[in-house]
Amino acid sequence: MKTKLFSLFLLAASLCTLQAAEPYRIQVVDSENGWPVPLVELKTVGHIRFVSDNAGVIAFNEPDLMNQEVWFDISGHGYTVPKDGFGYRGVRLKPTPGGETTVKVERESIARRIGRLTGSGLFAESKKCGLMPDWVDTGVIGCDSVQTTIYGGRVFWAWGDTSLPGYPLGIFHTTAATTDLSPKFPAEPPVQVVFDLFRDEGGKLRGVAKLPGEGPTWISGTLTLKDKNGRERLCTVYNKIKPPLDAYEKGLSVWNDEKKEFERTLMIWEKASGKPSPTLPDGHPIFWKDEKTGIDWVLFGDPLPRLKCRATYEDWLNPDAWEKVESPRTLASAEEEETVRLHTGSVQWSQYRQRWVTVFVQSGGKSSYLGDLWYAEAKSPLGPWGKAVRVLSHDRYTFYNPRLHPELVAADEPYLLFEGTYTTTFENHAFPTARYDYNQILYRLELNDPKLKPAFVD
Repeated sequence: MKTKLFSLFLLAASLCTLQAAEPYRIQVVDSENGWPVPLVELKTVGHIRFVSDNAGVIAFNEPDLMNQEVWFDISGHGYTVPKDGFGYRGVRLKPTPGGETTVKVERESIARRIGRLTGSGLFAESKKCGLMPDWVDTGVIGCDSVQTTIYGGRVFWAWGDTSLPGYPLGIFHTTAATTDLSPKFPAEPPVQVVFDLFRDEGGKLRGVAKLPGEGPTWISGTLTLKDKNGRERLCTVYNKIKPPLDAYEKGLSVWNDEKKEFERTLMIWEKASGKPSPTLPDGHPIFWKDEKTGIDWVLFGDPLPRLKCRATYEDWLNPDAWEKVESPRTLASAEEEETVRLHTGSVQWSQYRQRWVTVFVQSGGKSSYLGDLWYAEAKSPLGPWGKAVRVLSHDRYTFYNPRLHPELVAADEPYLLFEGTYTTTFENHAFPTARYDYNQILYRLELNDPKLKPAFVD
């Protein structure tokens, strides 16, 4: 009899444990369209933090807080809920094992957050709830700013310093991948981009720009040009870096198709020479045809053009063919009688707007030093540029090196896609967001949004 009772006790205990292991699923959605919203934080009175994944899911499984009312503060870099009578922004929920609820948040920013492109655990919360069972992460924990171009009929992606699970020091010679060139690139959440990453023979991630010399290799100005024989060449500017952020060599590098890596092609500058570093074809390239002369140019800048050369491989490879371009370092704000100091960003042609448009980071923004992003437009990539409208803010968090993606959006679509690096860098008091920190996050900007009207150039 005692044995039977003991067995029943174990069975009951097992059932209780199984029930307690079932999380309470919280689905965070945009109140306007029902889209899942990633990167929304829910925080309990006891300061336990939960962050929605790419599917907008949070898996709540705190045994001491189940089956009772729990208050959650809500914050989300452009997404929020109305204040209550005491000024708190949040919701009161009653978590139950295996239960679920939907939390609607209101978008305050003009840009919509689509999701995280890089890093691990893109659907970690969903998986805890038994969702997204087939999704496989890449093995990357975090990575710095992106460069993209179309090469060989595919989109080529390259990132800076990359963190891996095994140790804080990961890959410092540029990681890279390719994806299909398809108009079906996700412009709505949840983002599920499958990157074909370059790996070694053992399947481990590897750097693709391990150029001679000590320290990391950073690349910029990555683009595809045709040589005189019509062959595509994947080109980039390289920088050799000594800690902390000291560049000691710069030059041009070209992709080797057989080795699948960049090789040093032309060294342009050495710090040891004592000469100042010249203006290089770095930043994000823009292809532009001057209708007055009929010349096809490629412009380089970050965000606005500061150098140009004819759009051929031979001209890119010849510093004597480079021409400097003057561009403003500040733009007028459409919000106030002030100027906006430009940091980093990119430019593209918008067929929908029939204008050149830019999205850029403000240096010394209100929400954070490098966390406010602005939109502006012009009739020519050389300007003049109209007034800028703030489209996105990150509260005490950095979002630098934004990259517009015209190659991922059909030309006549009324929206832009851009990504940037979400990181605590340059913010002394930021609380790092688990899984999201030091990764690339994708946003969408509707060009027909009435809030952008003050930026439109007639």
